[in-house]
Amino acid sequence: MSEPEGRGAAWTEERGTSDEGRRRPQAPGRRAGDAAGDTAAEQCGLGTAGAVPPPGLINIANALTALRLGLVPVFVVLLVSGGDVLRIAACVTFGIASATDFLDGELARRRSLITDFGKIADPIADKALTGSALVVLSSLGELPWWVTAVILFRELAVTGLRFWVISHGVIAASRGGKLKTLLQVIAIALYILPGPFRIVREVVMAAALIVTVVTGADYVARAARLRRAVPHGGSAAGVGRTP
Repeated sequence: MSEPEGRGAAWTEERGTSDEGRRRPQAPGRRAGDAAGDTAAEQCGLGTAGAVPPPGLINIANALTALRLGLVPVFVVLLVSGGDVLRIAACVTFGIASATDFLDGELARRRSLITDFGKIADPIADKALTGSALVVLSSLGELPWWVTAVILFRELAVTGLRFWVISHGVIAASRGGKLKTLLQVIAIALYILPGPFRIVREVVMAAALIVTVVTGADYVARAARLRRAVPHGGSAAGVGRTP
């Protein structure tokens, strides 16, 4: 133990059950009995120095999620307004909102900022951004409606499964799920941008569609295994805001 800084610190000697002396600093004006009482409290687990307080509602991860939700109507207005300049502005807005999707989850895990608000608002913000982009593109006749229907069905089904197994545990995000999200973002951005990207758009969207369906089926299987393996009210390993 390092010596305390400052002057006037007294030292007391006390012995434990092993008769090994331990040196503890005693603040000025405190009695040895008080220090011994503190030691007993720490040994009983009553000390609060090592306790980690739960994250507050207002934190950087939740702020990014709220920002993504706020950018959704801005993005929709820019996209439906028409014109190359506004389409580029819509693509930039979509890119910024999509970037917050990657950042908020990473910050929440690294800084232990996972909250109940984040668990609920994060998937809602994701579906709102992706769903609004797909629906607007289909309504403009630029993306087949069946593609939008397949992707949205998968996303809504996964959200329902998440609540179905929430009392049994959390299914961590898989690499396939992250690849799905990345491909969807790139494909949608290509459809938003004006320019001769037709073949590239269709190829990337086809890849995103395939990965979306495959990862959706995998999530269904993992959810079913979790329900069978973990009793009601138990918990399973896996941390992540979204799968």
